[in-house]
Amino acid sequence: MSILEQIQSPSDLKKIPRADLPRLAEEVRQSILSVISDKGGHLGAGLGAVELTIALHAVFDAPRDRIVWDTGHQAYPHKLLTGRRDRFHTLRQYGGISGFLCRTESPYDTFGAGHAGTAISAAFGMVEAREQRREDYHVIAVIGDGAMTAGIAYEAMNHAGGLKRNFIVILNDNEMSISKNVGALSAYLTRIITDQLYIKVKDEAGNLLKSIPRIGKPMLKVAKRAEESVKGFLVPGLLFEELGFRYIGPIDGHRIDHLIPLFEKVKGLDGPLLIHLVTQKGKGYTPAEADPIGFHGMSAFDLSTGVANKKGASAPTYTGVFAERLIRLAETDRRVVAITAAMPEGTGLTKFAAKFPDRFYDVGIAEQHAVTLAAGMATAGLRPVVAIYSTFLQRAYDQIIHDVALQNLPVTFCLDRAGLVGEDGPTHHGVFDLAYLRPIPNLVIMAPKDENELQHMMATALAGMQPAAIRFPRGEGLGVPMDEKPAALPVGVGEVISGDPTRSDVALVAIGSMVAPAQAAAAMLSREGMTVTVINARFVKPLDRALLATVARGCRHVVTLEESMLAGGFGEAVLSVMEEERATGQVPEMSLLRIGLPDRFIEHGAPKLLREECGLTPEQIFERVRDFVQAPGVPRAAWAR
Repeated sequence: MSILEQIQSPSDLKKIPRADLPRLAEEVRQSILSVISDKGGHLGAGLGAVELTIALHAVFDAPRDRIVWDTGHQAYPHKLLTGRRDRFHTLRQYGGISGFLCRTESPYDTFGAGHAGTAISAAFGMVEAREQRREDYHVIAVIGDGAMTAGIAYEAMNHAGGLKRNFIVILNDNEMSISKNVGALSAYLTRIITDQLYIKVKDEAGNLLKSIPRIGKPMLKVAKRAEESVKGFLVPGLLFEELGFRYIGPIDGHRIDHLIPLFEKVKGLDGPLLIHLVTQKGKGYTPAEADPIGFHGMSAFDLSTGVANKKGASAPTYTGVFAERLIRLAETDRRVVAITAAMPEGTGLTKFAAKFPDRFYDVGIAEQHAVTLAAGMATAGLRPVVAIYSTFLQRAYDQIIHDVALQNLPVTFCLDRAGLVGEDGPTHHGVFDLAYLRPIPNLVIMAPKDENELQHMMATALAGMQPAAIRFPRGEGLGVPMDEKPAALPVGVGEVISGDPTRSDVALVAIGSMVAPAQAAAAMLSREGMTVTVINARFVKPLDRALLATVARGCRHVVTLEESMLAGGFGEAVLSVMEEERATGQVPEMSLLRIGLPDRFIEHGAPKLLREECGLTPEQIFERVRDFVQAPGVPRAAWAR
């Protein structure tokens, strides 16, 4: 039996002889590699945190002691050591365990998070709860260096440092978040250690040690091993100590024989501590060590080569179309600049950065700054495009309202990963954007039915003089022909895809990714003898009131379709407009059915399975519409034949 197979909880880990822990670390890595190569998932961060995780659980008494992992990318070893080894093969699969920390999944997951930067705030909240309740346990926050670009991390440290509670923060420094770290903080250490005075002092100290008979060379070896600690004391330690934390490090985060004694010692120290560990992302797997960005999040791959499993011929992705068309638009408009928050690869902006390096801005994990930066640029004549995942834009809501929309500035938000994104689950589903954007004045909101329409919506946003948001889904487009040149669409005008809105049994009014399923469902309904109109709304705001009024007068029943939350979403917007039109006496009473996502958080799983669970497949839409139309007591509108 392997060592890992003997561990069902951290109490079992504590019984393992310390000499065997490096072998356990290797088994943990192999387990992660086996599952991720087969299923896909976040790889590099977890491989880099294996020894850290083993040492934490060997020394601290979880779950009584609270270990708070930031984001969750680095927590796969934690899951393996806390009773989920037998279910680890279900990671990120429908009905399986989450790819992030999940409080309902395990008492060892003390705080759930899929967005970076929250660990120190949440952990310090637990510290204060401990103090309020007069209890006695340790609280440890583990945060990556990439997440330390998030302003919330420093807000939390400033607060915690001032109150002087017993609190441990571990900075897991692998010099890489999802993308290469950016900004002054990441350049700080490099700038100091390349300073000529530092180099001169280091060289002179080395010469002095070598001149000491017998013991000089051994001392020099010790000094070289301590060199990273000297750098840490001179450089990041000053910053953290000014925030009120005692700084310890940098320490080799892969030496279990160093980490365990260190953690045992700091358990007895008072006040806030920051332990700086240096680790290697992808540790133990050569392809991941060589390409930490590419191996951050992976689809299934060949473990022997690290090459992703090949797929058949496919349509271009929405992300790819966005990236290519943005470059073309920027070629003809020098005012266009692109902004991302630590996601140049995920949003496709690496190509833009290569083409226009002076017009590309990666601000790090700082969504609030990204939005207000764009607002400032827009006041001075630029046309900023903020490329950001739908779920991450939530973090900058006040900035959208206060800094962009209130001042009616022409900032374009391109919301990738809108709708159900799949295995990353509820922290990453982009399902709230329509609800949180709809109430904002001055903001134009669009969603394309396919990748060709996406490029036209980009041109529409950049041609306008007010803020605009375009939401589009993850993954491949529909494979439709692409027009040669993007052209602006008339704002607030929908498109009749098929049927006659002046005389139909039912109108399917769809937005974005639901247009294609609506078309498929309409074909099924037509075979049942119904006359069906399919409308691509294109705009959530402003809605095409004239077209909706025509639909209300000419169709017996209206059905809205959206891949977003029904509460506050597209269907509610359509319903409001039709009720307003009905109040004028210009349209008759009608029956309306809204199809979208229910009022609950949707779990992780393959997108196809999730859409089926939520009733969004063409077959399910067909059945719901058929039953709705045939239901007794449904109001019948007057219509012309």
